[in-house]
Amino acid sequence: MTGPLRSPESEAIILRDHPWRGVRSRAAALAACALTAALVATGATPAYAAADTEAPTTPGPITVAAIDATWVELTWAASTDNVGVVSYPVSAQFEDNGRTWSTDTNSIRITDLRPSRTYTFFVAALDAAGNRSLSSSTLRLTMPPGDDQPPGAPGQPVAYNVAATQVSLRWAHSVENVVLDRYQVFRVGAGGALTFVRDVSQYPPVNSTQISGLTPNTTYTFVVQARDEVGNLSPLSAPVTVTTLPPPPSCAVRSVVRQWSDGFVAHLAVQNTGTTAINGWTMTWRFWAGQQVQGIWGAKVIDRLNNSYLRVGNTGRNAVIPPGGTVSLGLVASGTQLPQEITLNGGLCVVADE
Repeated sequence: MTGPLRSPESEAIILRDHPWRGVRSRAAALAACALTAALVATGATPAYAAADTEAPTTPGPITVAAIDATWVELTWAASTDNVGVVSYPVSAQFEDNGRTWSTDTNSIRITDLRPSRTYTFFVAALDAAGNRSLSSSTLRLTMPPGDDQPPGAPGQPVAYNVAATQVSLRWAHSVENVVLDRYQVFRVGAGGALTFVRDVSQYPPVNSTQISGLTPNTTYTFVVQARDEVGNLSPLSAPVTVTTLPPPPSCAVRSVVRQWSDGFVAHLAVQNTGTTAINGWTMTWRFWAGQQVQGIWGAKVIDRLNNSYLRVGNTGRNAVIPPGGTVSLGLVASGTQLPQEITLNGGLCVVADE
């Protein structure tokens, strides 16, 4: 036999007054607790960790527990934290290069280091909320020697960009079995005496340098020596001998130009205003990439520099310009950029338009 039909309102009254009502409420609470536990177990951040803003204390000074030529074991006084330290990032710095390791204890063994290289170590502490302590005091440590082989001799230097007071040198790298530290450049004097010029100590070392402060029109001899991190020195390179250029001449240019809509003809009178003769010369002046030389006399075109300057040289008849002497040359060209910023053998000339 079926019972009487119940309205939704009467059902609600029965549930409210039923003796199992409290049991059901307690079951719901237990289910909520179980869900919270499941969230924590699957990696959700506990409320107390999210609210943790206190950083661990600074780790104690780093000390060396054991060491060899290529590895070291470090230890330090552990940090403390209001919740708990979870890891220690350990960093090593050499020159401009750095590496970082991590450990969950207050010690670490670091391998793949280089003999005789000097490293700077420091350590910090991290807690579960990501708070980071201040870094420990640094430990500067030179690894035990493991390199007794000197570098090979550098290649013979080559001189380039020779000017009146400076010269650039480049050479083939030395062959080194561990780490090359630097090159040293020496000037060779009378009787083979060496005078130190400069260190080339960028890391890794570059195999070129510029030497300035030289005397114009003077002959110099240079050699290069390599040094590794332990201090082993290579044999000297083969020498290079170079003569600096004479000082740039003093000059003046009188310019007569006839111009039209897309071209010009220029007559240049170039005077040596210095006190010494010029024997062989080159001239440059501003000349845009789109311009073309349509005719030239009194000089010959050598090349174009960076598509911004035209460089010309003397002919066989006018190579020598005595003090106070003048050479004349002319140019027919397209474009509207007239000869400006005129130089003679690297010296800037004074230009007067007529």
